Amino acid sequence: MSAHPQSHAASEFLLEHPLHDSFCELLARADIVPNGSRPWDIQIHNPHAIERILSEGSLGLGESHVEGWWDCEQLDEMVCRALRARLDESVARPGLLISILKAKVINLQSVRRAWQVGRQHYDLGNDLFEAMLDPYMAYSCGYWRKAETLEQAQQDKLDLVCQKLQLKPGMTLLDIGCGWGSLMRFAAEHYGVQCTGLTVSKEQAHWGMNHCGNLPVKFEFTDYRLFNPEGRQRFDRIASIGMFEHVGHKNYSTYFQMAKRSLKADGLMLLHTIGKNDPGRAIDPWIERHIFPNGALPSASELIQASEPWFILEDWHNFGADYDKTLMAWQDRFEKAWPRLQQHYDERFYRMWRYYLLVCAGTFRARDNQLWQLVLSPNGHTGGYRRPKI
Repeated sequence: MSAHPQSHAASEFLLEHPLHDSFCELLARADIVPNGSRPWDIQIHNPHAIERILSEGSLGLGESHVEGWWDCEQLDEMVCRALRARLDESVARPGLLISILKAKVINLQSVRRAWQVGRQHYDLGNDLFEAMLDPYMAYSCGYWRKAETLEQAQQDKLDLVCQKLQLKPGMTLLDIGCGWGSLMRFAAEHYGVQCTGLTVSKEQAHWGMNHCGNLPVKFEFTDYRLFNPEGRQRFDRIASIGMFEHVGHKNYSTYFQMAKRSLKADGLMLLHTIGKNDPGRAIDPWIERHIFPNGALPSASELIQASEPWFILEDWHNFGADYDKTLMAWQDRFEKAWPRLQQHYDERFYRMWRYYLLVCAGTFRARDNQLWQLVLSPNGHTGGYRRPKI
């Protein structure tokens, strides 16, 4: 952490700040004390952080942190406590109504806009993601039922997906939003499956092609809506891991229709996605502006309404609490790698990225966000579907 020469002066001025009492009363509901001694207490370095947090909510909280106006040793725990106490409902949320209306009127995840998240996020640098992720480069929630390390949690997740899809040698698998190819590599190596993956990130496709060797794995740099438009390709299985968060509610029907026309009549599809508890809630504005542009989390009801015209729901599995462990493992690896990463990324990026990982961990710890895996079939799985025990 960098030094904050304003901290002492800010602490003295804090007591005289006109919003001091209101700020303290709000945080007290979550057992958080400004400039307190516990690791989850917020440390104010610049008193202007108070009005910015109270007036701008999540956006002001995140941006003032990145600017160095405040810190917290256990940011993840602070966020968890704040969400459990519903403090987010007690601060201003400027632009929230506009954001909701904008999402309803404008297709923020159109084909034209689909490439933005690839350029802004996934193309940041493979060195960053190599340092943070496991050797398979799985950038989604691990499965920690038996695992004690990130590597094992991600391999167990990949194996869980393969078993849920009942993969067998010679089958074909379409991975919608394949990332760096973690599932395809694992499925090809361990299940003898031929894989095709779709991504909107040039860096992901380039890295994946260079690391898949002679495996029967193919990357296509394309948006899902532009793939297989006439349904001439039919795959035995489809998976979509951590991509649905970029689809947007205006495109849910298009997404499931595309999956239906690309899947064999007796096939299975697995959808792995972060979910929200409230169907009317917009994505966190700081995350949308600085991390995942045009992101949109589905609710359970939205998933059901969008998928049921095309698929039968065979299985629904929630292991959202495991995302807390996954994010904390990513943060630990990022922190340890920072001495070499800082040659290519500045201090502001460090504060932004650390904030992103720890805040997200706090949201899952508070169970404010969920992680769902759905298994879907076009016509109902013959004899009934049974989830594997792993």
